[in-house]
Amino acid sequence: MLRTLDKSFVPSLDFGLETTPRDLLRLEVADIPIDLLTGIYSEETKLPQPLRISIEADLAVPHRFTPDTPLSASKNYLDLRDAVTRGLPRERHFTLIESIADHICETLFVQDARVLRVGVTIVKLAISEAGEEIGMTLVRHRP
Repeated sequence: MLRTLDKSFVPSLDFGLETTPRDLLRLEVADIPIDLLTGIYSEETKLPQPLRISIEADLAVPHRFTPDTPLSASKNYLDLRDAVTRGLPRERHFTLIESIADHICETLFVQDARVLRVGVTIVKLAISEAGEEIGMTLVRHRP
């Protein structure tokens, strides 16, 4: 699996005013299969291309999670999956897979103000020749 997201990144919630990292919650959903219209070459543009998408979202969190903390204190990780499976327009042609990743990031930022950073990894399954994983990772921070 293509894993290039920076697992050590911890954003400062004080916008650089403090050097110690703050707590955050990182939600992850990996290896979502989806077929989308994407590509720039003629052999890619006629039919939907099989992709595998993984998402990480960093959220601001409360001081503690207790056994009775409600889901509203976190974020449903299915929202990440749905940003792919329900949020991407199937009839739209995305020239670059980078634009697919941007669409997912924007969807998650709009959904929840606590989302601070989103990382999206996309693997293009159809262009592999020897089992290698060819793709990209886009990381966006809340504007």
